[in-house]
Amino acid sequence: MLSLKNKTLLSAVLAGASVLFGASAQAAIPIEHWALPNGAKIYLAATNALPIVDVQIDFDAGSRRDPPAQAGLAGVTAGMVEKGIRASGRPAAGPPQSGTAPSGGSEDTSVPSLGAYDAAMDENALGEAWADLGANFDASAGSDRMSFSLRTLSQPALLDKAVRLASREIGEPAFPEDVWKREREQLNASIREANTKPATIAGRAFSQAVYGTHPYGQDTTEATLAQIDVATMRQRYEQLILPCRAKLSIVGAVTRAQAEAIATTLLSRLPMATEPGGCTALPPVPQVAALAAAKEERLPFDSAQAHVWIGQPGYPRSDPDHFALTLGNYVLGGGGFVSRLTEEVREKRGLAYSVYSSFSPGLHAGAFRIGFQTRPDQAAEAVKVAREVLAKFVAEGPTAVELKAAKDNLIGGFPLLLDSNRKLLGNVSNIAWNDLPLDYLDTWTARMNAVTAADIKAAFARKLQPERMVTVVVGGKP
Repeated sequence: MLSLKNKTLLSAVLAGASVLFGASAQAAIPIEHWALPNGAKIYLAATNALPIVDVQIDFDAGSRRDPPAQAGLAGVTAGMVEKGIRASGRPAAGPPQSGTAPSGGSEDTSVPSLGAYDAAMDENALGEAWADLGANFDASAGSDRMSFSLRTLSQPALLDKAVRLASREIGEPAFPEDVWKREREQLNASIREANTKPATIAGRAFSQAVYGTHPYGQDTTEATLAQIDVATMRQRYEQLILPCRAKLSIVGAVTRAQAEAIATTLLSRLPMATEPGGCTALPPVPQVAALAAAKEERLPFDSAQAHVWIGQPGYPRSDPDHFALTLGNYVLGGGGFVSRLTEEVREKRGLAYSVYSSFSPGLHAGAFRIGFQTRPDQAAEAVKVAREVLAKFVAEGPTAVELKAAKDNLIGGFPLLLDSNRKLLGNVSNIAWNDLPLDYLDTWTARMNAVTAADIKAAFARKLQPERMVTVVVGGKP
């Protein structure tokens, strides 16, 4: 069968990916950037290492734009995009004149037609269509953005059909009501199960304490899902998913002309902005407020381990301290067994099997957190030690030996962040979404290497206040 042939070919291509990328991961892959007449922004990293094309389209439609009473709206809307497409109300865009496939290829007449492109398709028909193409399409939503991703072979006939099918999913989602009712019941069951776990309770309490009323702290519940219907999804989608709001990242064996044709087709079924001059600016989302004082929550839970989170608002991704904070966090708790927290909490005292620290920067100040699990009777001591390690690091910064080890590890591992199409796509979309310089990947090593111990100390002092942090402990008896 064709579907098996396409899947086998894609698997074979991917099997050789690490070898091909491993040889060229150190080489710079230039990123081109331009805008379409409809306002969409394109970021292209053309590479012929593999006959694969990966595309990610991002919109400012993440959960930070969910109304509090409908928390979870972004996520469920993205999920429903993959549950079917409605019958098209206008002719399909058809293959772009400039071609969506790399030049030099010939039409593979053995590839069967997908059928009437303007016919309605339910989730089963969509799944079969993608399987026949040996391609993948996904929709998802995070705190900041709603994303659509497409992976397909660059073989002309397959690429053309995959792009046109993806354009239908993006531009003409059906949002079937009966499917949403089924999905909502499944989500409610998942929520009820998650609420029986201490990790869920700890995470919710931590987020609400750190973010307060900011959308980053909103929690999807059975009550908020009950306030969401398919009409709400459609309205939100039509307001936020517009070509002029799109950022497209494309990686693979395509030229600039082919990338532009792909982008044009993918967005061709979305409504154009009605405002003169393109999209109007979306309402600003307030910044995350700093903590005025320390907060502690100790919640009883009958579990063998207490779940502990300590933290505060961190920094937005646009902050110039990003490199210093990334490097410093590796020393503090991001480096696994070579971090200070692991040395003090695990190795010296045996208070936890694993302990870590992390920053989660976004369009707003994502949380800084220290996390670990410990026996309930050891929780107070473990919290005390973790706080002391953090305070000492913020006050003194890393040693010269720690700094060198962190640089050696992060810089030495940098090529592994670029050794596949998918990883490269993630980096290009990161550049696109955060408006980073196009040479960001080329200068990453030099910028990381230029960070000094004094830079780290100053950056941590600006961002973290150990005396004003949230501490959540879930576990143990009242």
